[in-house]
Amino acid sequence: MAIWGRTLLFAAAFACVATVPAGRGRGDSTDTDSLAQQIEREVARGDELELQIDDELSRQNQLLEKIEGDPIAPRTAESDVGAVGLAERADPRIAPTAPGDRDLPRAIFEEEPLTVSEGTWGNDDPLHVIRLSLDADRDGKPEQIRYIERRNGKIVRKEQDRDYDGTLDVWHDYEDGQLVARVIDADGNGRPDAWEQYTGRRMTSRAIDRDNDDVKDAFYRYQGDSLVEERHDSDNDGRIDRRVFYEQRRRTRAEEDRNRDGRMDTWTTYRVVNGDEVVARVESDSKGRGKPDVFETYDTQGGQTVLSKREEDVNGDGKIDVTSIYVKGKLVRREIADPSLVPL
Repeated sequence: MAIWGRTLLFAAAFACVATVPAGRGRGDSTDTDSLAQQIEREVARGDELELQIDDELSRQNQLLEKIEGDPIAPRTAESDVGAVGLAERADPRIAPTAPGDRDLPRAIFEEEPLTVSEGTWGNDDPLHVIRLSLDADRDGKPEQIRYIERRNGKIVRKEQDRDYDGTLDVWHDYEDGQLVARVIDADGNGRPDAWEQYTGRRMTSRAIDRDNDDVKDAFYRYQGDSLVEERHDSDNDGRIDRRVFYEQRRRTRAEEDRNRDGRMDTWTTYRVVNGDEVVARVESDSKGRGKPDVFETYDTQGGQTVLSKREEDVNGDGKIDVTSIYVKGKLVRREIADPSLVPL
């Protein structure tokens, strides 16, 4: 099998890495096994398909040589994977680059002119396009469909059967020939579970349905080449119950609705110590008043992060009523502004 064909298959496989949510534990063996199995399936099915594509390309190449006396230009693999791409995909806090389009000669596609009605793909006006369909294994189910504008030849949409099971599972939208959006059915159940937006060859946002219930429950936002915010709806009630914010690919703060009443009640601030993110401060709304009334400060010593001070506003008047001091995580002193507020 040609080297470029093998590269394409591993490009598709590594593209799955971008679908793993930022912040998921890297030691999750279930995810690792699933990815390995997926790669094996794609390689096995892909080997067969790539041979068929190679045969078709060879036939078309010979045909064009006879007609034009000029062989087809060398093929290039999709730009999903490379030395830089692999490093970036290993870090979920780096904004993924837009997947590239494999350079395939137009002669291997079947062409059909058609008009796409307004609103079909979110388009404001009818689109006059040429539908390019590639059915390399001749099973009547195309592995890839491209739509290009008749007036300028630029691609406006691409649909793919990425796992070669006969069902389209990835849909790309383009503006001025550049990828701007991608929808993915990663588990092959016929329903999308990942939605991506791109600007300037970088991902700007990603939403996913982690539990396959057709509800988006995790959202990631990027600026430039870095993750800046993630939001989660962990109980699928349609309300965000956790937000995490980043600066320069470092977690700086988070907020969480722990009692799931629709209001954030815990705010955490982080700092970097010896290259590691550690908790610096936690503020909590323990009484459900809509504002924090417990303030905890943490210190990091000898590689351990421990509580050093806890302040409480017992009556909610905005003033600290109880201050507890800790050494190595153990209470050593408590200061009470008004003993009547605290049962002793």
